[in-house]
Amino acid sequence: MRLIRHCGELTPDHRGCVVALGNFDGVHLGHQSVIRTAQAMARQVGLPHAVMTFEPHPRALFHPEGAPFRLTPFRVKARLVEALGIDLLFMQHFDSAFAGRSAEDFVTDVLIGCLAVRHVVVGYDYVFGKGRQGTGAYLHTMGERHGFGVTVVPPATAPSGEVYSSTRVREYLVEGKPAEAAKLLGHYWEIEGRVEHGDSRGRTIGFPTANLHLGEYQRPSYGVYAVRAGLDAGGATLWRGGVANFGRRPTFDKPDEVLEVHLFDTTGDLYGRHLRVALVDFLRPERKFAGLAELTAQIAADAAEARRRLAVRRFPAESGPVVPVAEDCPAP
Repeated sequence: MRLIRHCGELTPDHRGCVVALGNFDGVHLGHQSVIRTAQAMARQVGLPHAVMTFEPHPRALFHPEGAPFRLTPFRVKARLVEALGIDLLFMQHFDSAFAGRSAEDFVTDVLIGCLAVRHVVVGYDYVFGKGRQGTGAYLHTMGERHGFGVTVVPPATAPSGEVYSSTRVREYLVEGKPAEAAKLLGHYWEIEGRVEHGDSRGRTIGFPTANLHLGEYQRPSYGVYAVRAGLDAGGATLWRGGVANFGRRPTFDKPDEVLEVHLFDTTGDLYGRHLRVALVDFLRPERKFAGLAELTAQIAADAAEARRRLAVRRFPAESGPVVPVAEDCPAP
């Protein structure tokens, strides 16, 4: 996959593509339906298949005071899109000037002038342009006028009938239901970043942790999770089971939110290493303990429970870019 940040980076071979438009935060199964529809159309007629997304997320521009909400910062989103086999990922910079452009300008300047699109694919709820004037119906009108096709993909639903939705994924995470979020995503939700120095307390009690701050990520429920954690290993990812706590560590009156991850069967210094943490199952809410001995005993129990819950799940091949939903997800 080639990443395009500016129109000038496009070659003649890239123009005349079939493009899927959207923010695609989470790249959930509904997003994947839109992207795969564009991909199938492109392959059928021998054209490049592309995804256009917008960075930073428009919500960050329109509501900068809001709480962190991203399911997939751009690096993660790009990895997920690439895993779908897309030829081009066009990252359109989204700022006040771009937000002020009319729907017509976006079509004529970007879709036609830059990409020379042959076909545009969007989800049923996609809107664009100043004042959200652009819709699927508007794209159809412009397509008829300028000679490109348009497909509006209807809502995709889970077997339960639930519509795939980034908003619903966020709600499940806030409710402490990562397994339910994973069923909408098609993979376990991941947090990734560089391992930071903590107070090293975990090392002194036999449970060393790798600490991550979440930055722009959506905050999941405070509590303890069974996780799959992936360390960079020379271009590959080395996956390990683990147990993690996300919260403010009330036993020690810490004010900041930190994800503390204890990796099973792992030794060595992890500071500065790039770590991916997939939340598999929620074990319990975060709580305050009477002292270090009580906390240590609870961590040991949490680790044992995390091992149990991971062991009863049959994970598909782990060599890919995500931790897919386990084939067997029994109730705890």
